This record gives sequence, C-alpha cells and structure tokens, in this order.
Amino acid sequence: MSLKITKTPKCYVGGAFIRSESGRVFELKDAGGTFYANVPRCTKKDLRNAVEAAAKAGAGWAKRTPYNRAQILYRLAEMLEARAAEMAEAVMLDGSTKTQADTEVTASIGRIVHFAGWADKYEQVLGSVNPVASPHFNFTLTEPVGIVGVLAPENASLLGLVTLVLPVITAGNAVVALASRKAPYPSILLGEMLATSDLPGGVVNLLTGDRKEMLATFATHEHVRAVSAVAEGEDAVTLQRGAAESVKRVKLHEVKTDWFSEKHESPYAIRDFTEAKTVWHPVGN
Repeated sequence: MSLKITKTPKCYVGGAFIRSESGRVFELKDAGGTFYANVPRCTKKDLRNAVEAAAKAGAGWAKRTPYNRAQILYRLAEMLEARAAEMAEAVMLDGSTKTQADTEVTASIGRIVHFAGWADKYEQVLGSVNPVASPHFNFTLTEPVGIVGVLAPENASLLGLVTLVLPVITAGNAVVALASRKAPYPSILLGEMLATSDLPGGVVNLLTGDRKEMLATFATHEHVRAVSAVAEGEDAVTLQRGAAESVKRVKLHEVKTDWFSEKHESPYAIRDFTEAKTVWHPVGN
C-alpha cells in the first residue's frame, strides 16, 4: 500500500516557487475542518523580494507589443481551462459547492479571455488625437505606471484575484499580489499555471499570509506605484495614508463586491493603472 504524497504549497515569486523567508506557515483546512496543507505565511521581507522581482520583469513586459500580451493572456485562459476540474477542487476548500466552484472557474476563464481581447484595443479607447491651435499633431498615449500591489478579496478567491490582476498586467504593469487568507489554495494552483505559461517570471508574483502584517508595506513601499485592494474601514485608511506618503494611487473595492458582474470587464479598469503621455509633433516644414 502506497502512502499519499501531499503537495507542499509554495508561493510564486520571480518565476520560482518559494517558501516564506521566515519558514512560518499556517494550516489550511478543508470545509469539514480536516487538515489539508501548510501554506507559507509570507513576511514584509518576502513582499520586498517580490517587488524586486517585479521591478526586474516589469520593463520587459511593458515593452511587449499589445498583441503579444493578448496572446499570452489567452494562453493562460487555455491552461486554466485544461485544469478547470483541479482548480474547482481548490475553490471548494472554502466550503463552496461543486456547482459554485465550477461557475467561479468558468467565470475566471471568461474574464481572462475578455482582457486578452482588450490588450490590443484599449489604447484606441483611452488614447486620443487632440485638436490644438498650432501647427502640430498632438497625441495622448497611455503608459503603464510600473509595479502594482494587489490585495485580493477573502471571498471569490480565484475570480476576485484574477479580476484585480488582469487589468494591471493587460496595461503592461507588473504585480505583487496577496491572496485570500481564508482560501489561498487557488492562488497556489494559479502560480503553477503561470510558471508554465508564456508570461515572463516576475510579472505576476503571488504571496500568501496575513494581511495585517503586510498592509502597511504595500501602502508605503516607494517602488509600488499603485495599489488595487479590497479594503474597508481601518485597512482602507492605512492604505490611503501610506499611499499619500509615498505618492501612489489607490483603487479600493468593497468587501461585498459582486465579482461576477460585467462591470469588471470595462477598459476603464485598465485606465486606473496607466499614465497619460502627451506627444507634440510639428506639421510640415
């Protein structure tokens, strides 16, 4: 009789799988209260390391053509679809029924495909040609802001995470994301898919652990140029105050957000993580 070999969950940072630098873990139990796995409890040091990895990968990702980014995102959707049953089992660890888990995975696949479609089109919506009272062409173009921190919701642990990450990377930014504390396992599986996808290592970095330990660092780290977070009350205040000190933008989402809503599929979600650049070019001689 062979023993069951259980997986050792690791976080995905810089294209590699890591344990927390502290060696700490927290127990993940299934909906019935049975021990399932020890999940890394990442620290501020892990967060800073992830930001360094994002910085190394970000410039190259920003230079990719929009069409190439679209192809890579679409390939990720294909990979998730191929492992949909396994991902649904991961989602069910939080107590979701099989039907609910299947619905969430299907919605996540659809959302990835949706943003893959926007990757080479959002510039036409967000950019513009501006009329000016001088002999010049005047264009407004978008550029990525850089590294974006993401604080995922506790519910809809897969769909909420991908919904926050997708507009960020579609615009050419790099991401450091903290997964749901209650249901971190979908992010572990997503990291495995990212590792074998065409997305360059370091563009998306996935951490697990306690929000309270890392919230202030997300807000104040000077190389994190924006934060997209599900936060209310004291957490929201901490993010906004820290962001004011380090001059970064903050996009807040309510805890009770309906992640299945089509409102999350707008190109204006991409605009939140871009900067406008205006270019002047003389006309004629």
